[in-house]
Amino acid sequence: MAEDDGEAIALEVVGSITDIDRADWDRVAAGRGVHPDGRPADPFVCHDFLHALEASGSVGPGTGWHPRHLVARDDDGRPRAIAPAYLKAHSQGEYVFDHGWAQAFERAGGRYYPKLQASVPFTPVPGPRLLTAADDVAARRVLVAGLEAVVDQGRLSSAHATFLAPADVEVFAAAGWALRHDRQYHFPNRGYRDHADFLSTLLGRKRKQLQRERREAQAGLDIVSLTGGDITEAHWDAFFAFYMDTGARKWGRPYLNRAFFTAIGATMADRCLLVLALDHGRPIAGALNFIGADALYGRWWGAIEERPFLHFELCYHRAVDWAIAHGLARVEAGAQGEHKIARGYLPVTTTSAHHIVDPGFRTAVERFLAHEREEVAAIDAELAALSPYADRPERT
Repeated sequence: MAEDDGEAIALEVVGSITDIDRADWDRVAAGRGVHPDGRPADPFVCHDFLHALEASGSVGPGTGWHPRHLVARDDDGRPRAIAPAYLKAHSQGEYVFDHGWAQAFERAGGRYYPKLQASVPFTPVPGPRLLTAADDVAARRVLVAGLEAVVDQGRLSSAHATFLAPADVEVFAAAGWALRHDRQYHFPNRGYRDHADFLSTLLGRKRKQLQRERREAQAGLDIVSLTGGDITEAHWDAFFAFYMDTGARKWGRPYLNRAFFTAIGATMADRCLLVLALDHGRPIAGALNFIGADALYGRWWGAIEERPFLHFELCYHRAVDWAIAHGLARVEAGAQGEHKIARGYLPVTTTSAHHIVDPGFRTAVERFLAHEREEVAAIDAELAALSPYADRPERT
């Protein structure tokens, strides 16, 4: 039981998302925004997405991701707020890298793992991490206090909440968590009528570059965009082969297994956009996106054949095409990548929050983060100069 301004709110930690009814979870998560289909606006905090991770074994025993979801309940026992969280035995799959912190703490005689991670596994997409009604600040405060209590009771080194929605940043900051800033690159749809309308806003040389790039990428290929019932198990087979090939080369060990894609295909196909490149009918590359209420989220890509500019075509240009055609406000294309700027994506600041228990270590981390925030801010002018837009818009 926790209190905020005298209000008692019951808290519990559950070891699986199956311990929370799907309708209850999605009702709570939809408090921060609703998709037209009635489910949460952010597809990654839907029960179906997180359940697919657990049911497939992509998280759970043997993965280093152990569910520890924090649930705040009303007097009648119904969930009021939820923080998806995981006990972590490593720092893989987070995209906010703290390996250096772990090494430093352990060289000093500390034990960094296990730690607590409030996040969506393998998904560097900013969104709500304190799921509740938008105006329920009391419940969000209780969730943050609950995360700290899990750390204390488990004698953990730390808790981390990554890729935070702005409203959550305020709550973590007020609780004294250290803030870390990073960069992503998002495409802003300024009400473009079509792709040609978007191109007309670019500098002449940038516009010609993209037109040439797209022509070369598409040469000799058929490129299809599939969603809903049009995505078959054969398509998932093909995409998984791409994912495994690229993931093995990029990360050493891909995080997701084949069962995960069957699971999301069964429950979330209408929120998936699968873009495939076909060479005489044979799939050779693909990009998987998720459809939110006002954004398209690029997640995974892979290829079994190298073709010039094909990555840019499938991951960035096709996503822009879809967002414009369907009136979505933006495309979020994942972590890192200044090369996205030339394709119309602009730099956006992302924020994570960190609760470090050891006082000396906390001071060192806060000192590092202050310096890192200055470095992130210092490159703003350089990034703005790379913008392809004729009006050189300010950073979003």
